[in-house]
Amino acid sequence: MAILTCPDCGVKVQPEDLICFRCGANLPHTPYADDDIPSPTVSQQYIRSGESRPFCPHCGAMVQDPADVVCTQCRQPLPGARRRISPVVLRISFPTGNVDVPAGTSVILGRDPAQSLVAAAFGQYDNVSRRHATVMVDDGGRASIRDEGSTNGTFVNGDRVLPGTEVRLVDGDRIRLAADVTGDVSLPRAEPDPASLSRNGFV
Repeated sequence: MAILTCPDCGVKVQPEDLICFRCGANLPHTPYADDDIPSPTVSQQYIRSGESRPFCPHCGAMVQDPADVVCTQCRQPLPGARRRISPVVLRISFPTGNVDVPAGTSVILGRDPAQSLVAAAFGQYDNVSRRHATVMVDDGGRASIRDEGSTNGTFVNGDRVLPGTEVRLVDGDRIRLAADVTGDVSLPRAEPDPASLSRNGFV
C-alpha cells in the first residue's frame, strides 16, 4: 500500500482524509487505497451469482441504483454501500473570528500554533490553554466538543465539560473557553441518514 502524504507539509495522511490535520490543506482525491487493486464496487460486493443486477440481501428486491445506501423496498442498509459525508459545516463565531468545521473533520481550539490551526483567534487570551478543546463533526453532521484537560475549563451553555468527555453541540449553543472567550454555535440541520430511517421513512 502506498504511503500518502500531504502535498503542502508532507505529513502522512489516510486515503479517506479530506484535509490535512496538520496544515489544513485540502487533499487530492485518492480513488483507491492501493495503487493496483481497485476497491470493489457496490454491485460486486453483493451481486447474486449468475445475475446481472444487484439485489437486496434482506428482501430480495432488485436495486435500481448501485449507489443506493438503503433498499427502497425494505429500507434496510445495503452491504458495501459507502457512507456519504454530509455537506454540513459547523461554525463557531468568536469575537476574534469564525471557526468553521466541515463534516468529517475536527479542529483543536487553543493558543499553540503548532497544535491548533486557529490559534490566531485565541492568541490574546492568556487564560486559554495551548491545547484547550477539540471540536468534532462526524460524517453525518453531528457535532461535539471535548475539553483537552484545559487549565480554566470549557463550558457549553454555562455547564462545564469534564476533561476528556465529549458533549454534543447543536445549533444555538454557546461555548466558552476559560472565563471570557465565548462563541456562538451555528449548525445547519443535517439531512437524516437513510440507514437510520424506519420502514415508513421516519427516524
